[in-house]
Amino acid sequence: MKKSLKLAVAASVLATPAMAANLENPLYMPTAGEFYSKTSGGLMLKVADSSNAHIQKGHDGATEFPIWRIQEDLGLGITDRIAIRGAFAYTHDADIDRKGMNHGRLGLIWRAVETSDDIVLDVYADAHLGGINKMRGAYTLERGFQYDNYSNGRWGFDAGVRFGKTWSKLTTSAFVEVLKTFGNSNNVIDVAGLAVPMDPMGPVAVTTLGIPSEISVNLKSTTEINFGLNAFYQLNDRWSFGAGFKYNHHADNGVKSLATELNAVGNAVASRIIAPLADMNDGFDEYIVTLSAANQLTDNVQVAVYGEYTFDEAHANSQNGTDVKAEVGVRLNLAF
Repeated sequence: MKKSLKLAVAASVLATPAMAANLENPLYMPTAGEFYSKTSGGLMLKVADSSNAHIQKGHDGATEFPIWRIQEDLGLGITDRIAIRGAFAYTHDADIDRKGMNHGRLGLIWRAVETSDDIVLDVYADAHLGGINKMRGAYTLERGFQYDNYSNGRWGFDAGVRFGKTWSKLTTSAFVEVLKTFGNSNNVIDVAGLAVPMDPMGPVAVTTLGIPSEISVNLKSTTEINFGLNAFYQLNDRWSFGAGFKYNHHADNGVKSLATELNAVGNAVASRIIAPLADMNDGFDEYIVTLSAANQLTDNVQVAVYGEYTFDEAHANSQNGTDVKAEVGVRLNLAF
């Protein structure tokens, strides 16, 4: 009788489904054939800082709200140690009439190390998809460059590692990655309102000097670095909590040369305009703090709420510097 009872209890334990893999875990890796999707919708508030670029266009101290942000992260396990993954993000900021895809990457991740005491090391490489859309904007001497979208117009690649360890309910991890972009002329710059000083006539519209209303330039390549730390706590089968810190370095952009063919006068004028833009001094550094809480509704469905605050240091001509930058949002995670 006792033996039968023990066998029944053992069978019951074995029949109990294992807790679903938690997509909020920073070391989450899909198994072979598993597809996952993480869809985030966020609302951001920004207050512009007093950089030269913001002062130049009369935007220093201005509030931008609401800024709508959508991000999609998805992937598919090829084996239990290799997965294909992608990430795409879109931002719409009506206050500065700027919108478009601000992030895109697609690549592979490989679980190179997984030990019996729950230490893992992942290696990954992603294509940087900044070249899907042209960089668009307008340029005048008085207001500088005014962006229409968030694309840098450049292709490139990300390469990095992430590593961490799990202690029962607690997981800690870190990552470091390098982003290399390749200069090109995948941009459209509206210069219809650009006037340059011409002695003795004074300011003259460049469109009267053989320059079309839209031009393209050859941008320089860039190298950027990101790293971060994460902590994750699985309270029980339903609830989990996360915290993170991330550093992003955004390099200065620079113009190498004019890509649009012009006549002799147009080339001479364009050279004068481009010379000061060889180093645009528009880079910035971000220090991002995040908190999240997630509820596992079913084995396949999870909902998380998150908050994010960004401290930054912007170069003089950057239009990305802020005194306040905060975001709250909701994330829907699916795994099949």
